[in-house]
Amino acid sequence: MGRIRQKYIKRSARLLLEKYPDKFTGDYEQNRNALDGVATIGSKPLKNKIAGYITTLLKQKIEER
Repeated sequence: MGRIRQKYIKRSARLLLEKYPDKFTGDYEQNRNALDGVATIGSKPLKNKIAGYITTLLKQKIEER
């Protein structure tokens, strides 16, 4: 089993992917940098968790194809 993420992290990541689909890629580092320009997130750990979940979602989408 994988790591369980809180609902607010999942909700935030999906909302950001809906609004800015062209800003994010399958690379975690690029997603972290993209979050700085797109959203104002107060804490570094929260930003990292959201960037990680966005990366996971995009990798899952690539595997579906």
